[in-house]
Amino acid sequence: MRVVVADDAVLIREGLVRLLEEFGCEVVATVGDGPGLVEAVAEHKPDVSVVDVRMPPSFTDEGLRAAVEARRRVPGAPVLILSQYVEVSYADDLLADARGAVGYLLKDRVVDVDEFLEGLRRVSAGGTVFDPQVVSQLMVRRRKDDPLAQLTPREREVLGLMAEGKSNPAIGRQLVISDGAVEKHIRSIFSKLGLYAEDSDQHRRVLAVLTYLRS
Repeated sequence: MRVVVADDAVLIREGLVRLLEEFGCEVVATVGDGPGLVEAVAEHKPDVSVVDVRMPPSFTDEGLRAAVEARRRVPGAPVLILSQYVEVSYADDLLADARGAVGYLLKDRVVDVDEFLEGLRRVSAGGTVFDPQVVSQLMVRRRKDDPLAQLTPREREVLGLMAEGKSNPAIGRQLVISDGAVEKHIRSIFSKLGLYAEDSDQHRRVLAVLTYLRS
């Protein structure tokens, strides 16, 4: 994978570079601010960018805003937000184009390198991966015309775990149900959300997760 790393903290940035290179990634650019991220994505068109939320000058949400702008400049550019903070407003904007290829993980909760790298690969391939705390924050504001209202409680559980980037076997283990039951719930979710077989399962999975996170 060709990766851009955007983080204003030098030690974290360089640590990520070494980690990524150790596992065979090519880091094509490292930047410490939002404009640098936008330019790096436009120039290198990486397979994925790893982006912190809070960067200069105000250290509020520059990274997220820059990620949104980068995806405007390079439509669908894969972005994995890696931060200590949850910023809901621009997270919504990242999801708004319904293209997928987005993720949001919290630094303090990434405890397994393999899971982080799997999340990175998932986002670079057009999928999604969101920390459960990010999902919870996004779920706080439900629309009155909630498109998920017709889902059963179990289907909502399954869809929530899909949003976290869990595979079908992992969902089954967490909910203590069979792989066949997971597949049945997912087929029902697709049907109730109007996601039919003309799209690939991967694409329908992404669209279902985006519906869940944006509703």
